[in-house]
Amino acid sequence: MFESRGAKKFRNKKVKTKFRENIEPQEVFLDSLAQRREAEFGVSEKKFEVPLSGRILQGFLIFTIILILGLFCKTFQFQVLEHKGFLAQAQENKFIIKSLQASRGVIYDSKENQLVFNKSSFDLIADKKELPQSDDNKKNIFKTVSNVIKWNFEDLERKINNSEDQIILVLENLDHQTLILLETKIAELPGFEIQRNSTRDYEESKIFSHIIGYTGKINAEELGENPDVYLGFDYVGRAGVEKSYEEVLRKNPGKIRMEKDVYGHIISREAVSLPESGKSLILWLDSELQKKITTELEKMIKNFGAKEGTAVALNPKTGGVMALVSLPSFDNNLFNKGTDPEALKNLLQDAQHPLYNRVIAGQYPVGSTIKPLTASAALQEKLISPSKNISCEGKITIPHRYDPEIIYEYKDWTIHGWTNMRKAIAESCNVYFYTIGGGYENQKGLGPSRIKKYLELFGWGDKTQIDLPGEGRGFIPSPQWKEETKKEGWWDGDTYNLAIGQGDIAITPLQVAASFVAIANRGTLYQPKIVQKIIDPSTSSGQEAKVIEEISPTILRENFIDSENLQVVRDGMRQAVTGEGAPQASSILLNSLPVKVAAKTGTAQLPKYDHYNNWITVFAPYEDPEIVLTVMIGNVKGMQTAAIPVAKEILNWYFSEKGTEEPRE
Repeated sequence: MFESRGAKKFRNKKVKTKFRENIEPQEVFLDSLAQRREAEFGVSEKKFEVPLSGRILQGFLIFTIILILGLFCKTFQFQVLEHKGFLAQAQENKFIIKSLQASRGVIYDSKENQLVFNKSSFDLIADKKELPQSDDNKKNIFKTVSNVIKWNFEDLERKINNSEDQIILVLENLDHQTLILLETKIAELPGFEIQRNSTRDYEESKIFSHIIGYTGKINAEELGENPDVYLGFDYVGRAGVEKSYEEVLRKNPGKIRMEKDVYGHIISREAVSLPESGKSLILWLDSELQKKITTELEKMIKNFGAKEGTAVALNPKTGGVMALVSLPSFDNNLFNKGTDPEALKNLLQDAQHPLYNRVIAGQYPVGSTIKPLTASAALQEKLISPSKNISCEGKITIPHRYDPEIIYEYKDWTIHGWTNMRKAIAESCNVYFYTIGGGYENQKGLGPSRIKKYLELFGWGDKTQIDLPGEGRGFIPSPQWKEETKKEGWWDGDTYNLAIGQGDIAITPLQVAASFVAIANRGTLYQPKIVQKIIDPSTSSGQEAKVIEEISPTILRENFIDSENLQVVRDGMRQAVTGEGAPQASSILLNSLPVKVAAKTGTAQLPKYDHYNNWITVFAPYEDPEIVLTVMIGNVKGMQTAAIPVAKEILNWYFSEKGTEEPRE
C-alpha cells in the first residue's frame, strides 16, 4: 500500500517527537552552541561530558580496598602485635626512674681507727631526653649553664650533643659557690640536675696508699657487666684494698619512681628499692706501726742517698699484714674527682714510679737472706750434721772442668775459721753455704734442683696470694731456664751463687717475710692477708658493728721442714743477735732491744758493683714470736749497714710501747 504524503509527514514528526522525549533542555542548548562554535571556529565539540570508563572505576575501587586493608593491618600491629612495646613507652614517658645514692663501705685498721671516709660531693648531670625539643630553647639553657659553671658555651654544647650516653656527667665535685648558683636556677633548666654523690677522703694518704689503694671512674665494660649496681659516673676500686674488695665495698643504689603528668610536672613519688651501703673492712693493719716504719725508713733512705725502700711486718700466728710500706709513696687523694689534675699528671709521669708497690711486686736479689732456707734444705735432706765444722778460710777455689790450669775463686766477706751451721747462719759465712749448696771436696751439696725445690716450699718464686692486686711471682733460676734463655750450660759457680742468694734470683720482700714466718712459728707457711673482718656499717649508733665475715687464717703449707731442723736455724738466727759462739755475728746491734729477737741480714750486689740491696728479717719475741719484720733498702752505695738500724728503731718502739720487756740472754 502506498502511504500518503501527509501520513508520512505525520509519522516522521511523531518519531522525531518521540526521540526528543529523552533529551534535556540544556542538551539542546549545548548542541546548538556547539554547532555555532563549529561553524564559526571549525572546532568540533559534540559533547562537553564523557562518562568514566569501567576500568578506571574498578581500579579506584581496588585502591580503596587496599588502603582500608593497610590501615586495618597497621592498626592491628599497633593495638595487638606491638601493644606491650607502646605501653612500655607510654609508661616510660609517664614515669621516671631515679637512683637513690648509697655510701661506699669504709676501712678501719685493727684497732678500728677509720682510715677511709666518704665526703659529700655534688655533680651536675644532663639528661638528653629531658632537654627542650626546640633548638633555640636548648641553646638558651646551655648558655645559662655555661655562664654559671664558667665553661665555653660551644664546649658544653659539643659535650652534650656528641655524647652517645643518655645521661651525661657535665661537671663533678661542684665547688660551693657554683653549687649555690645552680641551686637557685636549676628549676629553670629542664634537662639538668644536681646529683648528690660522695668522694673518698683518705686519712694520711701517703702512709697508707699502697695498702688502701684508690678509686677511679668506671669504664664502659665494667658498667655493662653490672648495670644494676653502677651508674655511668660511679667510681670503682683501682688499686689496693679498694680494688681487691670492690664487690664488698661497693654500694647498691636504690631506685625511686616518679610519676609525671602530660606537662612534665611530678605528681607522685614511690620507692622501688631502698639503697644499701657497701660493707666495711677491718684490716690486720696496725696504723701506728705503719707510721713508725714509714718515718724510720724515710729517714734512712735520705741518710744513705738510696733510691727506694720497703718494709713489711707479718703476724706469724695468722699471716696478717701488720704493716706494709713501699717508698717512694704517693698521695691517693689525687685520684679523687675534682682534685689537682697537674699534680696527678706529675705523679703518673714520676720516673721513680711511686705507684709501684715494691713490697708485693718488686723483685730483687736477696743475698744472704737466703741462707736460713738453704740450711733448712740441707738439714732436711740429711746432707750435713748441724754440728759438723767446715773450714772457712775466706774463699773456695774450683778448677775449670776442662782446663785444670784455670782456677775460679768464690770469695767470702771475711775469714770465719771452723764453722758449724749455727755459726754459719749467725756470721753469714759464704764458704759454708757454697759447700752445702754446690758441694766442695768431700762434702756433698744440694745442687740447683733441690735448692729450687725447697725455696718453692718456702713460697719463693710464686705468688703468696695476698689479698692485694698486682703481686709479682719472683724468680728462681734453673739449669733448664739458663739453657733455654741464655743458651748456656749451668756451671758449679751458678749453684754457689744461688746458694747465697746471688745471680739471677729475684724475690719480693713479701715472699721473704712470709717464708720467715714459717721459721718463726716452727713450720707453718701462711697466706698473708690484709683484711681481717667484713662488718655491716648500718649497725645502730652505740652498738658494736655486726661482723658479716671473719676471715680466717689460711695455711698454705705446714710441717714441710722438721721442727728440730727449724730449731737449728732459729738458734743460728738468735746467735746472729747475741754473738754467742759467733764473734762476727751480723746483727749484734739488735741485742740491746727490750725483747729477745732473732735475725738474718742480707747484702745483694747489684749490676753497679759498688751498689747493694741491704736486707734484714727479724722475728720477736724469740720464744713466742708475734711479729716478723723484713726491711729492704735498695741501691745503697758501698757495704753499709742500712737496714739493721731501721729494724732496731722499729722494734724498740714497738715493744717499749706495748710494755712487753723481757730479760735478754
